[in-house]
Amino acid sequence: MHPVRGFRGRLGGLVLLGLILTSALVVAGRGATAPQRYYLALGDSIAYGIQPTKLKPGARPSDFRTGYVDVVAARLRKASPGLQVVNYGCPGESTVTFSRGGCPAFSDRTPLHERFRGSQLKAALTFLRAHPNEVSPITVTLYGNDWLPVLLDTCKGKVPCARSRGPKEATAFGARLASILEQLRAAAPEAEIVVTGAWNPDPSQLVPLTALYAAFEQAIARAATGSQARIARMLPVFNPPGKGPARLCALTFICSKGDPHPTDAGYRAMADAVTRALS
Repeated sequence: MHPVRGFRGRLGGLVLLGLILTSALVVAGRGATAPQRYYLALGDSIAYGIQPTKLKPGARPSDFRTGYVDVVAARLRKASPGLQVVNYGCPGESTVTFSRGGCPAFSDRTPLHERFRGSQLKAALTFLRAHPNEVSPITVTLYGNDWLPVLLDTCKGKVPCARSRGPKEATAFGARLASILEQLRAAAPEAEIVVTGAWNPDPSQLVPLTALYAAFEQAIARAATGSQARIARMLPVFNPPGKGPARLCALTFICSKGDPHPTDAGYRAMADAVTRALS
């Protein structure tokens, strides 16, 4: 599944100052630490910074520089000017491919910000072990490519099927994410780790699937807590109660181009939540 192949791929990972005030953040008992030499960004197309308006023939990784990772890094550099970003974000990545390898971007020959072989998890652990106590923060965005194939391919977008399968899928996804975070924590015991939460990218299914996306958000929170990581909740950012689809349409391309990736404003809103988690 790749972001240029229609809606199901475009979600990539879903894995987002007035908005930030509504963003609830779970902090798992760790005090904030200053940025170190490297900021390690991990995950899917959201971590990569994909936007449909920039997906053109010959597009280079340097064309995607307004993602939440870039915004967070720019803010952190105010306190740590020498901070370097290592972004392994791979469009199409799921928790399964993250651990086992085989990110769809490889087969599509999509150029990455930082090249690696094998699995993204292996690349991340190798980098962390090669730079002990030099990496913080670490951000992780994984989720969309775990759930959308089930919703769109298996359930054909039907709500009863999604409600039936969703809880089991959320539990399995949470277990895989927990394993990933545990390994990252073991390799970087002092690093700040922030996981971005889940959100509903479909403006036509906001109310019927509220409980389902809350279940995925809770699975992420449990996985984060188990590894003393933090979660930047995205449901209050992209799907605030009582706002209907207006917020989602303003912060993503879903209404203008049928693509759920964030606009610049959406990535800034994600960065607000992540920055808040690191404060």
